[in-house]
Amino acid sequence: MKPFKKVNYRELELYKDVAEEDWNDWTWQLKHVVRDIPTLKKIIPVDALLEADLEKCLLRFRMAITPYYATLMESEYHRDVVRLQAVPTINELERVIDDHDDPLHEDVDSPVPGLTHRYPDRVLLMVTHVCSMYCRHCTRRRVVGSRDTHLTKAQIDRCIDYIRNNPVVRDVLLSGGDPLTLPDDRLEYIIEQIRAIDHVEIIRIGTRTPVVLPMRITESLVTMLRKYHPLYVNTHFNHPDEITEDAKDACARLADAGIQLGNQTVLLRDINDCPLIMKKLMHDLLKIRVKPYYIYQCDLSAGISHFRTSITKGIEIIENLRGHTTGMAVPTFVVDAPGGGGKIPLMPNYLLSQSDRRFALRNYEGVITTYTQPDKVFSNCGRCNICNEDGKDYRPLDGVAKLLAGEKICLEPANLIRRKR
Repeated sequence: MKPFKKVNYRELELYKDVAEEDWNDWTWQLKHVVRDIPTLKKIIPVDALLEADLEKCLLRFRMAITPYYATLMESEYHRDVVRLQAVPTINELERVIDDHDDPLHEDVDSPVPGLTHRYPDRVLLMVTHVCSMYCRHCTRRRVVGSRDTHLTKAQIDRCIDYIRNNPVVRDVLLSGGDPLTLPDDRLEYIIEQIRAIDHVEIIRIGTRTPVVLPMRITESLVTMLRKYHPLYVNTHFNHPDEITEDAKDACARLADAGIQLGNQTVLLRDINDCPLIMKKLMHDLLKIRVKPYYIYQCDLSAGISHFRTSITKGIEIIENLRGHTTGMAVPTFVVDAPGGGGKIPLMPNYLLSQSDRRFALRNYEGVITTYTQPDKVFSNCGRCNICNEDGKDYRPLDGVAKLLAGEKICLEPANLIRRKR
């Protein structure tokens, strides 16, 4: 198997005298994050035009690049995929008509500051506004990169009280910023408090540290996390060039501790909007024991319109994955709907037509086939304990599923004019 890239940080003059012990210390990395133009000039060429653009952009959006991630940039190639995700450009100052500060209504759907409760049985807990690196395509740039603060203990406790007082919540996602920028003891306090809530079944952590700061995945962190299973970690690799030996080792430490890993890729113009690049990325993720989970259509956040592709491109990518490689390598392509609509899956159309008896289907090769439904299609269910005694825990709370369950006959938009009449 072809080895992943090894990072030799001493090739850069800026870091040639850094001791290996310091380089591999995540706190050292955070203390030496690249935040200004003079430091950036020591890593990549910055001509007068780029410097002028950077100065304008940094007046509004801050820059932060970990030394580790900076070493992945190609110094002479301005279209380098790592550099595009790390270095600000003048394009970020362009605001188009469809841009929004909070396109996903995370703040609107927030019953408690720091917590978003959109889906029926799960909540998003943003424990910090701090990231080790400010990705240029960040959907939460309204807070990340402008407020370098963790939530206070009082704020965290209030969010945990909300979870404790809402038995419907069975799944808690820790996000931010990046939760792994918290010290181990502060992170453990949050996880321990949530794990002590009887109705919380799983805890997830969303983090980009295996990509931009793999040395954060220390043995002490992993030893702490493994105490709180079932625990899941979703990370954020966008391109095969980000999967280095260091990233592989970080993911291996988590996987060896029994933590299941998933990956959420954002579809980004000129970075990964290519079926071949995406296929290699998905294969490389599986090689380091990370399951491809989502490909996101780039959100309508302000200042990132230059990263957006067409939705058609995402469907094309799935067309080039489904059937052409293992299903394990095929993530779900989703649009996170503006206005708080949540994730809507999109895929190529495999259902061509249908009658009351047969479905006309096509496969990835273009073969058209039929599936005939049985004569007796109605199941005789409703007799087991899950449907009867325990059903209250599993019945849909809202949406189309409630219609299919026969618990509603229609769903209506709010403020229908005919209702007012």
